[in-house]
Amino acid sequence: MCVAVSFGKSKIYTALVFEIHQHKPTAYQAKDIYQILDEKPLVTSKQLKHWQWISDYYMCSLGEVFRAALPSAFLLESETIILKNNTFSSEEDLTDNEFLIVEALQHQSQLNLQQIMQITGKTKVFSLIKQLLEKEAIIVKEEIYEQYKPKVIQYIRLQKQWEAKLDVLLEKLKRAKKQREVVLHYFQLQASTQKPIKKLDIQKQLNTSAAVINALVDKDFFEIYEIQVDRINFKGNQGSLKILNEFQAQAYKEIKECFLTKDVCLFHGITSSGKTEIYVQLIKEVLEQNKQVLYLLPEIALTTQLLQRLQVYFGEQISVFHSKYSMNERVEVYNNILNSKTKAQVIVGARSSIFLPFVDLGLIIVDEEHETSYKQFDPSPRYHARDAAIVLGLQHKAKIVLGSATPSIESYYNAQQQKYGLVNLNRRFGNVLLPEVELVNIKEKQRKKRMNGHFSDRLLKLIEAAIAEKEQIILFQNRRGFSPIITCTTCGESPQCPNCDVSLTYHKYIHKLKCHYCGYYNQMPINCFACGNATLDTKGFGTEQIELELKALYPDLKIARLDMDTTRGKHSYQKILGAFQAHEIDVLVGTQMLSKGLDFSNVSLVGVLNADNMLNFPDFRAHERSFQMLVQVSGRAGRAKKRGKVAIQTYNPYHQILQQVSTNSYTQMYKEQIQERWQYKYPPFYRTIKIVLKHRDYQRLETASNWLGKALQAIFKEHLLGPTTPAISRIRNQYLKNAIIKIPQQHSLNSTKEQLLKVKNVFQSVKEFRAIRFIIDVDNY
Repeated sequence: MCVAVSFGKSKIYTALVFEIHQHKPTAYQAKDIYQILDEKPLVTSKQLKHWQWISDYYMCSLGEVFRAALPSAFLLESETIILKNNTFSSEEDLTDNEFLIVEALQHQSQLNLQQIMQITGKTKVFSLIKQLLEKEAIIVKEEIYEQYKPKVIQYIRLQKQWEAKLDVLLEKLKRAKKQREVVLHYFQLQASTQKPIKKLDIQKQLNTSAAVINALVDKDFFEIYEIQVDRINFKGNQGSLKILNEFQAQAYKEIKECFLTKDVCLFHGITSSGKTEIYVQLIKEVLEQNKQVLYLLPEIALTTQLLQRLQVYFGEQISVFHSKYSMNERVEVYNNILNSKTKAQVIVGARSSIFLPFVDLGLIIVDEEHETSYKQFDPSPRYHARDAAIVLGLQHKAKIVLGSATPSIESYYNAQQQKYGLVNLNRRFGNVLLPEVELVNIKEKQRKKRMNGHFSDRLLKLIEAAIAEKEQIILFQNRRGFSPIITCTTCGESPQCPNCDVSLTYHKYIHKLKCHYCGYYNQMPINCFACGNATLDTKGFGTEQIELELKALYPDLKIARLDMDTTRGKHSYQKILGAFQAHEIDVLVGTQMLSKGLDFSNVSLVGVLNADNMLNFPDFRAHERSFQMLVQVSGRAGRAKKRGKVAIQTYNPYHQILQQVSTNSYTQMYKEQIQERWQYKYPPFYRTIKIVLKHRDYQRLETASNWLGKALQAIFKEHLLGPTTPAISRIRNQYLKNAIIKIPQQHSLNSTKEQLLKVKNVFQSVKEFRAIRFIIDVDNY
């Protein structure tokens, strides 16, 4: 259960009772529990077991998992409330500051500590409050603020004594014209709907104010009552499921067979092969056994589209859980799952959904399992939702399906090693062919002067052909903003972020320079701040520049953009994707948000404006990620009847990854990558743990990283990489140092972690190093 515990004199925090025991602590004096907050347990024992696994495996504290897992409304904090003692009369005994407080309480019913500090101009007010308490001038009460407020709807009903006396009631209201109107309308509604009548409905329909209804309540003609409701409800009738085609039916049968011997099944189905329909069949089967289903998605954008499809089949049994929902909405979903309500049988959510209090989980679907969005990088716990979901499934004895058109190399390796089952589906639904991929050599195009801005003549020709056919287009550029670098053509200087070692990105629509790491922004300068010349030029390009170039080329087209800047609001995803679905948008320009499992039937062309910046990224997974991204974004084309087209602009069309994308040969990519991983000792053959040191003082960090390097070198020898300075060496005014420990398969992961923890404890016991942040990230890829 959740309990309130006090820290120091004024702070009260929420804690969770983990274990009840009789061993008195020896090192410190234990405090009493201030108050028990729950009437019944908020966390299940299975949840705690799962949290403990996350804490042990990802080397973080249980408290960090607890904070991440519970909606913040459950984590109550205190505030001391000061009230006036009405029996107090001898104000002449008070000092000036005490009098100020008592006087303020005559105007306000209560004050908190913050307000008292403002009134007196002092930061330490505890002694002052203590003196006032001794003089019995005030009363102090500790109030625990509950942040969650249930949503209540006000209904209105006639008081019993007037039910049979309508004529008398109307006679009494002869002069009150508006009140009489409300009474007549109420009876009209009651006769026609036979349902409870909302106060707000009457107000809206009669265009009247709440005061009119309140006057009827004051006269004892009506009474108002409240009903608590959930903020989000999904409508939809239990529609009949679509009939699977022969290839889908075969894949479904193979998944069922796989579940007889294995708990985890990797489902490798190419883009637009109809994986969702197979998931729907599996969900239906689990719901018939009265068990819960968790459907994990990497992006919030995907939940919008998937919900429309699932609602048709499962209607009110669906709940959604992700960060774009308000705190109160998340609390309701949490409680519904804990109480095993029918409206929380199918939970669709982003990575944080694995923390929910499932009672009887029967199936977990991890869609697009290769996605990096499943990995939490900051803050702790730095878990991977796919791996944590597999452990959760095994604890609940549930079955797990990992679905993807481009599985991660680790998952495919596990399937090859017979750890997971493997089911392939390599036919698109309706036998539509995979899109035709064309590699456009922009190096050659630039030489022949056939580029128009960032568009090659070939891409423009394809865009025009698609427009002529009244088809839609998706353009992909994995950078937001207008331009990532602004340089002065006279002196070569470019504006840098004052807090991070990165150049500022220019956002044209707000005319500002922004840092994508810390959020710092500044007005776009007119002159170079170093030499003063007005010769500023932009280098590189983002989605915003593509959108503007396209608007200049085709002013009649309706063009929209989907990236972090345009989807800040709660419903912004829905608006943009809904408008695109309804053919109100001709061209959608976007970042990697576009590449994830979205389904638009009228898209015939996908254009990738620059494939090289992903391929040349300094990371051992760059080639695998590029392949996945390009295949996924290509898969948005030609999903209904006609074969789609994909144009990939690149300076190096002969790169092996781009050749593999053009032929959609996943196995060829897998074989090459697995060979390289074996050769250079990377996952899945070696596990990795990343250590990051952070501090404001560069010199102190340098000394600490040298000490740590020697300590780790003595234990891990050739399996240690670093400590080194990363490409971006300072973020938010904190300098960084990285080290990576590689763990071979024959080495015990647990003993490595134990040795690392010993080094960390010694490191943090050194006085000069204590202020340095020591971050451990297990499976950091």
